[in-house]
Amino acid sequence: MTSPNLDKLNIVPFVSVDNMMKLVLTIGVETMIKGIADQIESDFKRWELFDKTPRIASHSKEGVIELMPTSDGEVYGFKYVNGHPKNTKEGLQTVTAFGLLADVDSGYPVLLTEMTILTALRTAAMSAVAAKYLAPKDSKTMAMIGNGAQCEFQALAFKHILGIETVRLFDIDPVATDKAILNLKDSGLNVIRTTSHEECVSGADIITTCTADKQCATILTDNMVGSGQHINAIGGDCPGKTELHKDILLRSDIFVEFPPQTRVEGEIQQLDADHEVTELWQVITGEKEGRTSDQQITLFDSVGFAIEDFSALKYLYQAIKDTEFYDDLDMIADPDEPRDLFGMVQRAKANL
Repeated sequence: MTSPNLDKLNIVPFVSVDNMMKLVLTIGVETMIKGIADQIESDFKRWELFDKTPRIASHSKEGVIELMPTSDGEVYGFKYVNGHPKNTKEGLQTVTAFGLLADVDSGYPVLLTEMTILTALRTAAMSAVAAKYLAPKDSKTMAMIGNGAQCEFQALAFKHILGIETVRLFDIDPVATDKAILNLKDSGLNVIRTTSHEECVSGADIITTCTADKQCATILTDNMVGSGQHINAIGGDCPGKTELHKDILLRSDIFVEFPPQTRVEGEIQQLDADHEVTELWQVITGEKEGRTSDQQITLFDSVGFAIEDFSALKYLYQAIKDTEFYDDLDMIADPDEPRDLFGMVQRAKANL
């Protein structure tokens, strides 16, 4: 693995929030989402090479803090991420994150980066990758229930990768919808405000649910979902957090990232532990089928998995090469004599 910084292994490229925003604006939001989506597809085709474990979660009554690690045997990556729905009312982000890549051979980190923005991009990319295989052919309309921080990224991903032309919006907080309409005004999408869950999903080819309350709050009832629709369920999942009525699950063909994690955190926590689901990587590799008919209801029970973050980190690692959108971070103690760490500290007296 070749680092953007070739000379000193103690210097690690660090992508700050400011540099991430500059990189996104330089590359373009839609182009960057597509690049991450391509990397996700490529890595999902190598699924069996990766270490796989459910994320390591520390739950509290207010939210959750998680670590999401994985490795393909050559590169190691992890993401730190939280989910605190109450933060919005306090003027804080619901989700914040940072991540790291390391070289397995030496154990040295090669990238440290903010991942609050990068997670929004990769979540949108993952949704679009799944929809390529599961959504109705030539889908043009998407319903978006929950118009928070993820909304615009999802809309642009589905426009650029799926060809969506119309996005129907609903949120119980009209200010969130105001924000989304303003942000998407020059996107080329036909953006429609709706006044209820039912109105939002009516006639949509794809339904995206994206709410964050840490409770079982049904936002889609069985009568709202018709044959042939694709449901992209991406809400802030955790034990006890669901968005779909159980009867919708029983009528749908369900596709997941990593069953041991999804059965604990996803919509399928409502179902028996042996309820049949299909792993998305098997659809991408052609081992199993995705959408098979116009009448089929498909459900991507997305909870976010570490390999997706690994893919986003790998994409970013390449994207910053030959740019100014990172800082050199003096992160690793690197004495001239590896066994003389104490001496290195003592010699620093001269610089005090």
